[in-house]
Amino acid sequence: MDGKIWHSAAAGFEAARRMDRLPDGHRARHLHGHGFQARVRGALPAGAAAFPGGEVEALHSRLAEVAATLDHRFLNDVLNEPSDERLARWIGCRVGLPLEVGVQSMATRGVDLDGAGRAHAWRRYAFHSAHRLPNVPEGHKCGRMHGHGFEALIHAEGVSHERLDAAWAPLQARLHMACLNELPGLENPTSEMLSSWIWERLRPELSGALHVAVFETASCGACHDGHQWRTWKEFTLDSALMLKRAPEGSPLSRLHGHTYTLRLHLAAPLDALMGWTLDFGDVKRLFDPVFRSLDHRPLHEIEGLADCDAATLAQWVLAQARERLPQVDRVDLHETPGCGATVQLGGAAPALPV
Repeated sequence: MDGKIWHSAAAGFEAARRMDRLPDGHRARHLHGHGFQARVRGALPAGAAAFPGGEVEALHSRLAEVAATLDHRFLNDVLNEPSDERLARWIGCRVGLPLEVGVQSMATRGVDLDGAGRAHAWRRYAFHSAHRLPNVPEGHKCGRMHGHGFEALIHAEGVSHERLDAAWAPLQARLHMACLNELPGLENPTSEMLSSWIWERLRPELSGALHVAVFETASCGACHDGHQWRTWKEFTLDSALMLKRAPEGSPLSRLHGHTYTLRLHLAAPLDALMGWTLDFGDVKRLFDPVFRSLDHRPLHEIEGLADCDAATLAQWVLAQARERLPQVDRVDLHETPGCGATVQLGGAAPALPV
């Protein structure tokens, strides 16, 4: 299956900082510390790895070397006003490849630099709500009143985290501990409808590019950017492998294993009646034969799979998934958190990470 390939890597570091340029009284002006995570993703140039299939390991090693220079440091000694954005730019310059770069300073916040170097601050917000889907067929479990611990992931260009918090606060007051069906505009509160409902209410407050992702559960949700809806469904695979093209002596040539995170991204028109693009239950059911062919299996023994590095495997999954779900146009496959490959049809750069 043709498609453009991006490799990704992540590496952590522990560091302290003080943000002296923030207003008086801001808590980040005090000396404090974080467990940071740096992330990079991009289409690697030829020769970026010592052998085909070694790209993830090579990119991770390169990023980890840069991150190690920041580990257990006072970041103000490294750069002035070490904000998440400035850290991301500093890291990107030292990795030395044309990549998207992100820095996550807390579990719920960070900054991503897109392919053009524009900064997008992001925040994750949790709210606990009840809902039911009134238009599903009789007997569908989502037709019954139930609830979720939802999360909204908001990416916004050119704003601070404090600005995001201020824009979100009125929505948190409306969504948290509420029945979504009772809110005007959310009479049919699917993930797709909820993502666009949030987008429409944040848009007047945030002028730059805005991307809203709603996690209905930890493994599925919907995104809206003002133009289209996209959905995803995530799976966990426990599989064994050895890379066929790894040279003798490489650890990747030995039999080993991963707990993979596999995410299918789907693009489809919105069904005006159902309020969704696809039923997540249908996605899981239709993909199940592919899932079972990978989970608890030795991947290098799969017939027709040229190799089982992350990119080659993601291409194979995309081809297999599209035979059953033609709406799938992107696959993310991570061998370890943040380290893996993305394959997307059409060659367009993937959206900022969900």
